[in-house]
Amino acid sequence: MGNNSLVPLDSQLCFSLYGASIAINRAYKPLLDRLGVTYPQYLVIVVLAEQDHQTIGEIADRLGLEPSTITPLVKRMEQAGLLVRRRNPDDEREVKVTLSKVGWGLHGKTDCLTQELLKRSGMTVDEMIAFNRQVQKLRDSVASVSGATN
Repeated sequence: MGNNSLVPLDSQLCFSLYGASIAINRAYKPLLDRLGVTYPQYLVIVVLAEQDHQTIGEIADRLGLEPSTITPLVKRMEQAGLLVRRRNPDDEREVKVTLSKVGWGLHGKTDCLTQELLKRSGMTVDEMIAFNRQVQKLRDSVASVSGATN
């Protein structure tokens, strides 16, 4: 019944990356709780800080999610005063999203996440940057072969 060619779970890269993602989210959670945002909300703030005035579709594309997932998230963030949604006067179907003053202020407080990850990882900044580039290269290669988008 046994298969000698079976790769143990801990030797599978997908499982290691999955576990690393969970560990990072657990490390971030108390910091995000203090800031009053969830991890997906944090990601939207970072996307808008990189380039403000984006559509729901652009935010969804950047995060590799569906617009139907982003819309309720953005609505909750608007209710919390973190961002503003406005219909494009030239195309009523399009909603542009912009960080509010509160959202920009919150973004300024998110450096603690990077510092916490660096501290826990035991890596130097240069090692973390190099590792991140390797993971991005893997993600992009797998996504392009599988036809997935990011």
